[in-house]
Order: sequence, then structure tokens, then C-alpha cells
Amino acid sequence: MDNPLSIEPLFHIGPVPITQPVVVTWAIMLALGVFSFVATRHLRIIPTKTQTVLELFVSTIEGQVRDVMNGDPKPYRALIGTIFLFILVANWSSLIPGIEPPTAHIETDAALALIVFVAILWFGIGTRGIKGYLATFAEPTWVMIPLNIVEQITRTFSLIVRLFGNVMSGVFVISIVLSLAGLFVPIPLMALDLLTGAVQAYIFAILATVFIGAAVAETPSPKPQEDISQ
Repeated sequence: MDNPLSIEPLFHIGPVPITQPVVVTWAIMLALGVFSFVATRHLRIIPTKTQTVLELFVSTIEGQVRDVMNGDPKPYRALIGTIFLFILVANWSSLIPGIEPPTAHIETDAALALIVFVAILWFGIGTRGIKGYLATFAEPTWVMIPLNIVEQITRTFSLIVRLFGNVMSGVFVISIVLSLAGLFVPIPLMALDLLTGAVQAYIFAILATVFIGAAVAETPSPKPQEDISQ
């Protein structure tokens, strides 16, 4: 596997270089889009097997979001579900010979983390308003403003580093074993890579849910003290 920080372009569109991770990302987006269109084109009251699987997936996403945020999952299920599906398929694309998963390149992971960062701002401001959201940086006291700002930035970087490090290292190890041991020996490692890819997709989606949930959560108001004179 080549240096993940240095990617040779496959071709150019005008002055813009197009690399393999970009092409694979486009292919994954197209495949997921076509699959979603075909799978949801004829929904029925009595679900088919495919519709049952889709409903199970959606209800699972809703359950996870509801448990994490302790609120209505509907505004967030499309974003969280899409992030999970894309990362899952991207991670598993490493099983196709000659394909490196887009998530093994830091540019893709940075783009995903940026989406989460923008979603935090979008949902936070949409729920609390601009003043209310900015006021959260002064919680529990205004002295914490610099630390809360740094935390917001470092959380985004943690998403990038965690996903990039785990996926890239898995692909790198399998590439080395494959070059040394032949085709059949790495099969157990490839099965482990499937599990790792699913776990990393789940962790990224859950962390995104946690960060968005923290942005939209209402600050609990202090309980009124009872009148002891009564």
C-alpha cells in the first residue's frame, strides 16, 4: 500500500486532480443511491423481505439515536444512518482486489468529520438559537469558554484520527500478509477486517450522535427548593 498521505491522481477534470479514493467514493455514493431508490420504490403495508430488512435497519438506527440522545430520533436518523452505511461500505470495499477503501485516506475521514462538525452547528443552532448555542460554551462558567472551544475542535480531529488509523492500519497489515503468504492465509485476517470495518462505522456514527446530542440537549434547570416553613 502506498503512502496514504500522498496519492497519485488517476486523471484530471480541468485543473482538478481526481484520485482513486474520490472515484471509489463516487461509486459508493452512486451504488447506495441506486439501492435506496430501488429498495424504497414500492413500499407495501405488508412488507417484503427486503422491506423488512430495511425497516429493521431504520428502527435500529432510531433506537440507537433515541437511547443516546434521549429524544425524538427522526431529525437525525437520515444523517446518522447515511454516515454509518457509507463508512461501512467504504471499509468493506477493501475486500475488492485492487481497491483501497476511501476511509484509509485521511482526506475522506476529514470530510466525514467536517460533515459531523457542520451538523453539530446546524442542529445546535436550530434547537437553541445562535445565542443559546453560543451560551453553551460558557457552561458551567465563562472561565471554561477557551476549553470548550478547544474541545469542540479536538473532538472533530479525534473522529478523523480514530477512523483513519484503524482502517489504514488494517488494510496495511492485510497487504503485507497477502504479499508474503499468498492468497489463502490472509482469509482469517480479511474476516477480522470485516468485523473491524463494521465496528469502526458503528463507533463513528455513535460518536457523531453523542456530539450532536450534546449540542441539542437542554441544560437542566435547577429544581425549585421547597418551602420548609410549610
